Amino acid sequence: MNSRVQGQNLTYSIAHDLGIAIVTGAYSAQNPIPIEAELCRKYGASRPVLREAVKMLAAKGLLGARQRRGTWVQPEENWNLLDPDVLGWLLERKYSPALLIEFTEIRLSMEPGAAALAAQVAGPAEKAAIRSAIERMQAADRGDDDPLDADIAFHVAVLRATRNRFYAQLTGFTATALRFSIQKTNRYKGVQLASIADHKKVADAIVAGKAAAAGEAMRKLIQEALDLISKREAVQWARRVSAGAGG
Repeated sequence: MNSRVQGQNLTYSIAHDLGIAIVTGAYSAQNPIPIEAELCRKYGASRPVLREAVKMLAAKGLLGARQRRGTWVQPEENWNLLDPDVLGWLLERKYSPALLIEFTEIRLSMEPGAAALAAQVAGPAEKAAIRSAIERMQAADRGDDDPLDADIAFHVAVLRATRNRFYAQLTGFTATALRFSIQKTNRYKGVQLASIADHKKVADAIVAGKAAAAGEAMRKLIQEALDLISKREAVQWARRVSAGAGG
């Protein structure tokens, strides 16, 4: 491996480590990030490599950096939550039902529109990708594929089938968050497999070019997940209140 590739790998490694430290609160406005020289020693990195990692995190909204002022952690409202890395690091935190609910709410406002648009504009290749994802989900039901990967592949295929660059930009974010949320909702339902029939309704409507039906089928799919999460959180909240009253 040449020195340039090694430097890039170290840069990404440092950015990943610092990113997790920031979003989990190890570094914050109250607990500032160490100075450059200290971080170089900690990671065994040169100043250019470290500065490149800082630039990556600044681009994601996690860090601010300025000459003479140094480097500081940005407030959470400045973080780019649509960045797959940032979202992945957020999921390193202790489980947050609020984060799961917020993500599912975004899906509810986004994916039905994507499904409807895909039904209008998807070409043979995009429709084939959606059908392939359904076939993978069916294979997973037989134990011949990974159920989580197959489910994610379906939702990503729908976004790509819109032929809309903005929806396409959301595939990394969606895949990262779905990996977390699907595991949670399946656990709440007491199953490890998604409802293939519900996903197939979306796929069939897209392939048939039925925009309204595709959008509605996707809306029902995600609304069910949101209702499940919200109900679960309400039950947990009631238990905490009851335990507090009993104490």
